[in-house]
Amino acid sequence: MQLSLFQSDPPPKKTVSEDPRILMRKVLEPHLPLESIRFIIDLLFFHKVQLRISNNRTTKLGDYRPSRAGTIPRISVNHNLNKYSFLITLVHEMAHHMVMDVKHPVISFRKRKRPKPHGPEWQSHYQDLMIPFMIPAIFPQDIMDVMKQYLENPKASTSADQKLFRVLKKYDIPDGSEFLDKLPFDALFHLRNGRSFRKKEKMRKRYRCISIDNGRIYLFNPMAQVFLSA
Repeated sequence: MQLSLFQSDPPPKKTVSEDPRILMRKVLEPHLPLESIRFIIDLLFFHKVQLRISNNRTTKLGDYRPSRAGTIPRISVNHNLNKYSFLITLVHEMAHHMVMDVKHPVISFRKRKRPKPHGPEWQSHYQDLMIPFMIPAIFPQDIMDVMKQYLENPKASTSADQKLFRVLKKYDIPDGSEFLDKLPFDALFHLRNGRSFRKKEKMRKRYRCISIDNGRIYLFNPMAQVFLSA
């Protein structure tokens, strides 16, 4: 399922009572903390950014696509994220838009350097955008505490910050998965795709795991979400 706001194509005719902000709120209510929705709608309207609530993607939580000929900027966020992860991801992508939307002088004798995807410009915008959301009415205290530390030096992904990733995971719908580092040595586990492994020792930052299917050795991130096999 995909839902879109601010479609590039002409929208269907609406009745007088169908205020776009009311429609947007109805779409966003299942995905965001209620007290954050007004802020998000204001951001989307002011910056004229399209929001797409996307199908689940295993490789990313969200993304940003700048405007091209005949289109408007677009942010997409996975629909299956919990409300706090959804909000953090959405603001993360909005910060990318803020970097791309900066107005630069028309005449320049130097070639402008392209900002790094998660460089100082992005970090600054992300920190500024998150300030209105850092209140108890929006985030539980445990997320607030970790977010304050995270915002001192935001990373390219929430999964890159172990403390933040773990605390956000607490608010997911339980699916039986565990972080790999929580399993005991020599535990047998499997992935969502059914492949089975046996956990071995930790080597620097990753765990050595042996594939049950082919006997090969693979290195796993300690925060890999796996399922303990019977």
